[in-house]
Amino acid sequence: MAWQSHRNSLLGHCARRSREPHRRTEEQYMPMKSNLADRHTFVQHKWLDRDFNQDSANPRDSDIIGNSASLQESLTQAETVASTDCTVLIVGETGTGKEFFARMIHNLSARKHRALIKVNCAAIPAGLLESELFGCERGAFTGAVTQRIGRFELADKGTLFLDEVGDLPLELQPKLLRVLQEQEFERLGSTRSIQTDVRIIAATHRDLSKMVSAGAFREDLFYRLNVFPIAIPPVRERAGDIPQLAQHFTRHYAHRFHKTIEGICPQVMEALTRYSWPGNIRELQNFIERAVILSNGSMLTPSCAEMMRLQHPIATEPVTLIDVERAHIARILGQVNGEMTRAAALLGIPRTTLFYKVRRLGIDVLSARRRKTDSAC
Repeated sequence: MAWQSHRNSLLGHCARRSREPHRRTEEQYMPMKSNLADRHTFVQHKWLDRDFNQDSANPRDSDIIGNSASLQESLTQAETVASTDCTVLIVGETGTGKEFFARMIHNLSARKHRALIKVNCAAIPAGLLESELFGCERGAFTGAVTQRIGRFELADKGTLFLDEVGDLPLELQPKLLRVLQEQEFERLGSTRSIQTDVRIIAATHRDLSKMVSAGAFREDLFYRLNVFPIAIPPVRERAGDIPQLAQHFTRHYAHRFHKTIEGICPQVMEALTRYSWPGNIRELQNFIERAVILSNGSMLTPSCAEMMRLQHPIATEPVTLIDVERAHIARILGQVNGEMTRAAALLGIPRTTLFYKVRRLGIDVLSARRRKTDSAC
């Protein structure tokens, strides 16, 4: 038995020796582990607002470029509403910079030190959008293997930017309306209500009032979102801002691609200014990026094909039956200088039917008559 006692003593001694370095190592690295935990928490908070919380001395001047009257009016409206918690609806064509306006409103608000969470309602499949907005419990549906925190919960005490809200599925609109009215929601698979304090900024390129008339958007939700609407002008209505925008993008991409481009020649600038830019700022930005890549000298030099496209743009054809009907009636009215009787005869429809279609399709008859007066003068 003596040898067994000696063996156990040796094993115990070896075990103590093997544990001591690990204890010392753990004690040695405890401050580092605490520091890493703090840094992880910091990174989580920075992740929430990495796209939007870029504090600057003047958020208005840092992101939005232009001095046109229409743009300045929109900026003034945004600055006025920023200090409140009012719901804002930003309306504008695709590529006009609605996201920049949302960022500016957030950065000028009292919530600027909290997160600005962005959701693109058109980019997320309808089946996943509900869990993306409100979160879900584990097992709430097939594939929900863990609990998920929704965007409303992440944006608590901050701002939630609902981009392309006009594409929100009709079946989800009552749930969004309830959050706006009662400031509470439930995760999918849960019966516990969660209170939230969120400011809503919504944006769309669609005409929500027409969608309401067509039954594609809830009227009560529209009025909840349309508390303070801000219209963003398209580039074709602020042609005076195009030189400033073009120079800004030229400097940006020249620096990015390590090129020395000192300016834009007058002929190119004139073509840029005269073009209508149906894709708005995004189209202009992409054009300048391509031109910078192709330029080899000190001046911006777009390709010949690009210049031809600016000088002879391809006409955009109507894409729906209503667009075709509207374009055809407007063309006939233009031919007869807005005379309804002659237009109805050419279209082969009664005059009363033509009046009805003009009102329903929003066709401007007075513009055709003004053209007649102008030509007579």
